[in-house]
Amino acid sequence: MSENQRDIVFINPGNRKVTYQNLGDELCAIEPPFLTASFASFLRNNNYSVAIIDANAENLTPEETLTRIKEYSPKLCAVIVYGGQPSASTQTMNIAGEICSKIKEHTNYPVTIGGLHPSALPKRTLKEENVDYVIEGEEQESLLELMKYIDNKNKIEDVPGLWYYKNDVIRCNPKNPVIKDLDEALPIAAWDLLPMDKYRAHNWHCFDDIENRSPYAAIYTSLGCPYSCTFCCINAPFGKPGIRYRSPELVVEEIELLVKKYGVKNFKFIDEMFVLKESHYMKITDLLIEKDLDLNIWCYSRIDTVKTKHLARMKKAGFNWFCLGIESANDLVRDGASKRLRFNDIKEIVQSIRDAGIRVLSNFIVGLPDDDIKTMEETFQMAVDLNTEFMNLYSAMAYPGSKLYTEALENNQALPTTWSNYSQHAKDQLPLPTKHIGAMEVLKFRDEKWEEFFKGEQYLSMVKETFGDKALEHINFMTSKKLARNYER
Repeated sequence: MSENQRDIVFINPGNRKVTYQNLGDELCAIEPPFLTASFASFLRNNNYSVAIIDANAENLTPEETLTRIKEYSPKLCAVIVYGGQPSASTQTMNIAGEICSKIKEHTNYPVTIGGLHPSALPKRTLKEENVDYVIEGEEQESLLELMKYIDNKNKIEDVPGLWYYKNDVIRCNPKNPVIKDLDEALPIAAWDLLPMDKYRAHNWHCFDDIENRSPYAAIYTSLGCPYSCTFCCINAPFGKPGIRYRSPELVVEEIELLVKKYGVKNFKFIDEMFVLKESHYMKITDLLIEKDLDLNIWCYSRIDTVKTKHLARMKKAGFNWFCLGIESANDLVRDGASKRLRFNDIKEIVQSIRDAGIRVLSNFIVGLPDDDIKTMEETFQMAVDLNTEFMNLYSAMAYPGSKLYTEALENNQALPTTWSNYSQHAKDQLPLPTKHIGAMEVLKFRDEKWEEFFKGEQYLSMVKETFGDKALEHINFMTSKKLARNYER
């Protein structure tokens, strides 16, 4: 093997110009592909040589990505399609497919594709994309056994969760049970193989220091979610709801490495539900307090899992932002999405978080199945009333792997015809219609209300008072960027 040759090259695909339009240059976050880097570390721990090409962070074209791949003459190319949130997997499939096609058209390297979207639609992915293999389910053991097959050490039937052609017939191997030992399966990521100077935090994450969004890291402390929200596809690779944990000690060891070796201060905990199991998240909290690392962390939580007694300690550990999935102000709409929470509970918990000095990012969704203009107005008014430090307003999407996707197929609803339609910021985004209004009404409502919120005097006054003039200037710059949309459909 030559000095540059690798057994396996991992590719993280992305096309920020399509996914985010003009927001991709300065406003959106650029997140390191933690799972891809952890898979690389897992393979390296099993004595395979690896490389990672982060085409998204480096803004590489498919042609440039191919040139980089050729430098390594790999035995296997693994295109791993995940993202910072569930939609980022499906919306990335167009560019992932282009990269796979370039590899197959110009080399003899075998190509496998894995990730959330391929796990949700493995057969369709194999039929539509120019790949040799699709991995359904968790990737680690599948990649390891696939490498053994390529090295003639086992049979292709021994590779769990693999979809492939045999004699021009599609075959699929049974998946393994979900991995129990996450410390072994998700070791400290191969950060040394990533372009660490390219990553930057979300703009709101750094409102207290808006000029220092880099360096940035994002890590998982757990995998999966025990809940079954209809709009979410996070559990597609795992087959069912559930959650498993990395050890707090390993998590904090990884954070300390990132702080000391790469100077990272801004962290995202990617877990769909970080604030859930007290013994897990509070052990991490206490270990971080012991390390005294001066961190700026944000994490996800449900309203009903927040324990006010822990907030002061979490703030001390560096948890400066909670992202709360509120979704809808209307009880019927929210319950229809399996979110059984009440308005007064939400207001009370949000205020307790803010009283502890932790900022709140509130997530709302318009266009859920029971929504009409009146209920969407209620949701927007709730966002205005809460006036949290930042707010996301999403259109409901039927992501592959979600219950909404299954229901849309069953009801013969119009679904996107190209994967880019699933991007919340794409020109051609196509959300779901509701039982009462059309898809374009939902999208227009979302876009108009987003602008109304961020240009509102109440919000801007709060930003100025809380974060100062630089953050206020940044918000004004953000709202000056207009998304092009095609509403005439």
